[in-house]
Amino acid sequence: MNFTAALAHGIEQAVGRGASGMTYVAGRKLGLEFAAGARKTDDLEQALDEVRRILHENNCLWGFEPYQRAGQPLVQTDDKGRPCLQLVFRDCMIRQALFCFGHEQKGSLCTMMYGFFSGALEAITGRRSTLAIVHAGENACLKTLTFEN
Repeated sequence: MNFTAALAHGIEQAVGRGASGMTYVAGRKLGLEFAAGARKTDDLEQALDEVRRILHENNCLWGFEPYQRAGQPLVQTDDKGRPCLQLVFRDCMIRQALFCFGHEQKGSLCTMMYGFFSGALEAITGRRSTLAIVHAGENACLKTLTFEN
């Protein structure tokens, strides 16, 4: 993983802004492939459980859990009427690798994992999704998962 962090940093310097687009597409393709044989479901919580299983089976340390504020439903709708929920990522192999080299979060490696997550969920639910950073911290990241209608 440390090699991957160094490689990603080099790609960002060599390619510039295009690195994020390239890594997102690569991650999405990988997510679609890893989840090709996954159990299909429309239920968002079951879909997240299936992504968790796929990550574990492929030795990916990327632990996450739904984040629900007191008094609010787990699944909400955004201003465009799309279902969304917040996820906390506590154990993250990407964050740990980046910190080993002193690289910033939110770069191409993070984008690759968003692509992976979106691709896996698309294979499981048949719906496209986005994963956006709300907060990136040293101990955890908070992200909003939004499904397209």
